[in-house]
Amino acid sequence: MSTLERHWLVNGVKQTLRFEPLARLLDVLREQLGLLSVKEGCGEGECGTCSVLIDGTPQLACMVAAAQLDDGASLLTAEGLENDALGRAMKQGFDEEAAVQCGYCTPAMLLGGYALLEAVPEAEEDQIRVALAGHICRCTGYGAIVSAVQRAAELTKEGA
Repeated sequence: MSTLERHWLVNGVKQTLRFEPLARLLDVLREQLGLLSVKEGCGEGECGTCSVLIDGTPQLACMVAAAQLDDGASLLTAEGLENDALGRAMKQGFDEEAAVQCGYCTPAMLLGGYALLEAVPEAEEDQIRVALAGHICRCTGYGAIVSAVQRAAELTKEGA
């Protein structure tokens, strides 16, 4: 098989990646860029653990063939959240609300909350729950995670 080449903006950095036509985005991000926040949970698109933002939209990296992304695509993983105020607020909210236990789902939860607050800065609790519905957390019961997203919204509004 021939190798494909794509030029993407990953966490604000221009990247040139080469991969086999059937390579999953999950594997390309982990193996070539070392982005370990993109975790494989189920490998079937059920748990949400591998979530990334592609051009601002949450996607499951285990279900996306890297070849589907065009040159110029913009990807955000949890590693890139330090690059803007909302991302930092998300991380601070999770810290302040003790929304992390084992941590396996946390990067995807951060990205899910981030994508929601980008679209709806003053999201209500039910909107947060719907936005995070595709993410499975076996540890927290979701209450602290919802509170963390609400706290991130407050921090962003306060300009923290």
